[in-house]
Amino acid sequence: MDPILNIQNLYKNYGSVEILKDINVSIDPGDFLVLVGPSGCGKSTLLNCIAGLEPITSGRLDIGGQDMTDVSPKDRDIAMVFQSYALYPTMTVAKNITFGMKVRGVDAATQEAKLNEVAKQLQMEQLLQRRPGQLSGGQRQRVAMGRALVRDPKLFLFDEPLSNLDAKLRVEMRTEIKKLHQTLGASMVYVTHDQIEAMTLATKIVVMRGGVIQQIGTPAEIYNRPANMFVADFMGSPAMNLIPAKAQSNGEGSKIEIARDGHAPIVLHDTKNRDLPENVVLGLRPEDIAEPGYRSGQYVQKAECHVDIVEPAGADTFVVMQLGGKHVTARLHSDTDAQAGQSHPLAFDFSKVSYFEPNTGQRLN
Repeated sequence: MDPILNIQNLYKNYGSVEILKDINVSIDPGDFLVLVGPSGCGKSTLLNCIAGLEPITSGRLDIGGQDMTDVSPKDRDIAMVFQSYALYPTMTVAKNITFGMKVRGVDAATQEAKLNEVAKQLQMEQLLQRRPGQLSGGQRQRVAMGRALVRDPKLFLFDEPLSNLDAKLRVEMRTEIKKLHQTLGASMVYVTHDQIEAMTLATKIVVMRGGVIQQIGTPAEIYNRPANMFVADFMGSPAMNLIPAKAQSNGEGSKIEIARDGHAPIVLHDTKNRDLPENVVLGLRPEDIAEPGYRSGQYVQKAECHVDIVEPAGADTFVVMQLGGKHVTARLHSDTDAQAGQSHPLAFDFSKVSYFEPNTGQRLN
């Protein structure tokens, strides 16, 4: 199966400033690709290059098996949904959705059929005669999506479409977009700075930083096996704990020593990983540091830890400690009896551990 989108060695410069550096990524038909990263990482610029709104400096960009590197946006068979809804205020919802088809000379019967189909998909039949000023932010975003859907393009492009919505509506619209993707089987590229949005929507994630791709993978791969400390810290809420430690490897695994201010070091044994360098950064997700009653197995190591902060959060309680000179968070059950200022037994699941090289930040295991 040929990729629906294939980007090879793409560079984008503004004068002497490199914005995108050697971008290589492809997606198969039906994929939901999410470009995620902090502000200024180049994700929206990359989306604009895919759309043809920004010329690329060098490299190649194929859509549907055809070279689109220098093709104008209108001839790329794409549809774009922007952060700002960009609706015509004097037109009804129906006319906003069909306007593009009218400009392209699509006959009235087809326009009507497409309009009714999309209105049903987005559950907005009752809104068709309203104007944008009479709609909520979520309803306007649905209209913007409807305008893209009637195109039936090879590729849908979304540029932070939910960032103007409040938190509750953002969750609802996220569900709508996911449902839409599953129903249509359409190919989508979606830009966001919200890593929760990326994890819940994507079939494939591209994590970017400073115009460089840090990692490409499924949500599970990105979450469980981050390629470097930046990805480990950026993806996940709370973020992965990154704990400086000393490793002493032998034929039976590695002894891991973690320093603590004012307390004796914690010494743990990782029987799974061997041949670690002396200085490592140990990465564990908060849910992989639990109470002993909730974690067991050959790779689980127990230790008494001094608790600094207890944060109840409904179904979970987060416990914060100082390990290796860093704040370390454990995700415990709500019925925990952990108390701030006291020691508490915790279980570290080394079957889920990631190790990173302290200087380069790259993954070791």
